Amino acid sequence: MTRSDRDEATTRPRLTGEKLTTREFSRLAGTVGGYPYVKIVLDRTESVLHFIDSADGTLHVKYIACEILGMSIDELAGRLDSFNDDVYRNPDRRFQLGTLALHTRGGVREDGRTDVPFLSLETVDVDTMSESMLCAFYHRVRAHIDPSLPLVLKPANHRQEGYVARIPESEIPRVLSHELYSTAAFVPLNAGEAHGRLRVFRSEAEYRADPEPLEWYDIVVMPRVPEDIPRVSGIIHTEHTTPLSHINVMATGWRIPNAVGIGALDRIDRAGLAGQWVRYRVEADGSDLHLEAAPPRDDADRPAPAPSAERVTVDLPDLSPTPVTALTGLRADDHVRFGTKAANLGELTHLLQHGSPRWLGFYRVPRPPRDNLLRYLARQLGLPEDADDTELATAAQRLVKEHAQVPRGIVLPFSLQQGFLDSSAALRAAVDRLDGALRDGTTDTTGLCLEAQRLIRTTPLPDPVRAELDRALDRHLYGAAELVVRSSSNAEDLAGFSAAGLYESVAHVRGTDAVLDAVREVWASLFSPRAVRLRQQAGIPLDHCRMGVVIQEQVGATVGGVLVTCNPLSPRDFRDVYLNISPRSVTEVVTGEGAPLQYLCNTMEGGSRTVSLGSAATDLDGPTKELVGRLALISRLLQSHFSPDEDYAVPVDIEWAIEGDRIDLLQLRPFRTAG
Repeated sequence: MTRSDRDEATTRPRLTGEKLTTREFSRLAGTVGGYPYVKIVLDRTESVLHFIDSADGTLHVKYIACEILGMSIDELAGRLDSFNDDVYRNPDRRFQLGTLALHTRGGVREDGRTDVPFLSLETVDVDTMSESMLCAFYHRVRAHIDPSLPLVLKPANHRQEGYVARIPESEIPRVLSHELYSTAAFVPLNAGEAHGRLRVFRSEAEYRADPEPLEWYDIVVMPRVPEDIPRVSGIIHTEHTTPLSHINVMATGWRIPNAVGIGALDRIDRAGLAGQWVRYRVEADGSDLHLEAAPPRDDADRPAPAPSAERVTVDLPDLSPTPVTALTGLRADDHVRFGTKAANLGELTHLLQHGSPRWLGFYRVPRPPRDNLLRYLARQLGLPEDADDTELATAAQRLVKEHAQVPRGIVLPFSLQQGFLDSSAALRAAVDRLDGALRDGTTDTTGLCLEAQRLIRTTPLPDPVRAELDRALDRHLYGAAELVVRSSSNAEDLAGFSAAGLYESVAHVRGTDAVLDAVREVWASLFSPRAVRLRQQAGIPLDHCRMGVVIQEQVGATVGGVLVTCNPLSPRDFRDVYLNISPRSVTEVVTGEGAPLQYLCNTMEGGSRTVSLGSAATDLDGPTKELVGRLALISRLLQSHFSPDEDYAVPVDIEWAIEGDRIDLLQLRPFRTAG
């Protein structure tokens, strides 16, 4: 039996000649996401199972090529795509690849210990091995593991979940990805370090009742942190949440450490850290959050710092008289008159009808170790791998046009809001007082904000404004049973300032009077104390900000959610699109009120997997999963079009809804990744 030696050759195999024990596993293991793991390769031709020394993260294919087949790194690089096809897709493949991970679960062993260990066996998510191959692989690995150590199969994608559903659990025990995720004690949402005061709240009600406001240097610990907290220095959720809730998107934009720590409250209580100054650190590949006592900050009595790297510049609004306009009449450049959200929706409507010369952009750029991704796109579009650019672009446009749409709507320009503000001397004076206080550096402008909001909500709209809005509603939204009225500021949906959840949206609106009330509510949200404070911290002056308003037909949805065209928990992953899905509403996802289903969809090799069921009792049905997969591919094409540069690497954040076989695109904006 050959054993690996980390001091001499970290990739030499340990060949099975005896059973793998927990002790031997620990000696060979690397760590990812807090879990120890060991990679394995089954050589079916030689009938040998290799346990790889995994501490240095050696890739399966590199191990096979260099250690078994004797290839050089250059030889592997020259034929990487065909090599991957052979080990992951060839039905007659010589090698089967997998990973063993060590977990613990509740239970009582004979020695009285309650941390019962078990191993999970998983292939890579793109592996297409058949049901019979998967079963044979599991049993072969099982035969070479200490019988006292349980081994369960962890399906790597929805296809494999279908396989194991047909196999008795007595034959192959299994654990699903979402079952492991739900028991994870630590999830790093955003890496970083902070030095601050630990503020602990055991419920949202306790937080609301606390008379002491949060300060910029506070580190907040709560079961689920609400979306309307002010900017702080760190966040610890003590219950599972999603990276795509408004507060977690904001935390990424703030560049603050943010994590789920299930046992954090008990740990803080034992150490007596509540209310104390601490140093807090989250590492992207760590196994736990780091908290330790620290002296108070010297600058705690100063205003919240706004590092120059985080200051945001907005394009000055164009206030020239502009009519209420249908979304179909807008393009991306119209953001200076209608706001970023409206301009992006207008651009989307244009793309759905006319296509984009940039559809193929993301797949054209080499992304190591791949130097050509167009063949992968061809597979996803059902074309031969050697399809030319014209064929690919035509198929991409057909996919987008057949399955996606933007609900019809109209947009109120900045000039309309400006005309409303100028129509009332009292309202104009209130806004001027607030602007003056901000310029003077007044720290508490809450009263001035609330007064401006009160006047906006109660000042009647001029008759010409009402008449113009009536005409636009009749022309473009006739027959709509309900409308949704949404913000579209020039200070939101930006690469450095998403403003997720910062401004108001009003749903289920019926009748002109209700629309006018909702419009004023959206306008007023530009002046909320929180919005004003966060923009000031980002260096955005009040007089540079205006608010457009999107009024759309409210669409029904079987499921809805949010996606980002990256994996926010693994920034180097260029294959996957991450989706949060709710069977109830998009709002439930972004506000963090409920726990959504979480999916990863591979837009390179195809396939998808469920990361978490959230609060749902069951997973999505097969047809909906397929449609979600199409949505993921469409989102990657949209990323190409909206990318600000020729690297096409900037992810986008999309709100969406599905009813039947129709995908409604509700919002698109840049997504700021961690790091």
